[in-house]
Amino acid sequence: MLTAKDVLTRAYPVMPVMVIDTIEQALPMARALYDGGISVFEITLRTECAIAAIELIKKEMPGCLVGAGTVINIEQLMAVHQAGADFVITPGSTAELLKTARDQNILLMPGVSSPSDVMQALGYGYDVLKLFPAEVVGGQSMLKSLAGPFPRVSFCPTGGISPTNYRDYLALSNVHCVGGSWLVPKHAVDHGDWAEITRLAKECKL
Repeated sequence: MLTAKDVLTRAYPVMPVMVIDTIEQALPMARALYDGGISVFEITLRTECAIAAIELIKKEMPGCLVGAGTVINIEQLMAVHQAGADFVITPGSTAELLKTARDQNILLMPGVSSPSDVMQALGYGYDVLKLFPAEVVGGQSMLKSLAGPFPRVSFCPTGGISPTNYRDYLALSNVHCVGGSWLVPKHAVDHGDWAEITRLAKECKL
């Protein structure tokens, strides 16, 4: 059975945070990342075609792990689960989301931004978490501080992670991968410059 730690291990070093504006972008974007050595995707629910994109990529690229990001309520949680998402990432946490995902056996990486959030997530059995928005809530200093009281918690920090700082995050003992949107820059997507996305993916894997 796939676990959240399995997802982070396979996603290392960077999980691309993908905003897909049209369904026509979905497969070329995913294939460009795959050609660069990345096979774990986070597709954000920020556009109308996001759920259809999850379903399409999972169908056409079954060997990849396709996750849904920016899930903020139960309706979205169940919709992406029905669409075949391998895992779900939330920007924050509510008791309702934590409990429902646990009870429905949906692989969830809850978003946290404070020690209290971490404690709530642990209370529901989650120990692989997304720190968001990472840079705003303290970044590397926050993660170093959380390592003491929560030694068994693993993080995927997202928000403000860039080519200039992602390696510093990965050097921390409690960070198992980072989330980054720089792998799929809007200008490259808008112009169909899939070779640029492949180049960026290869670069981060070095």
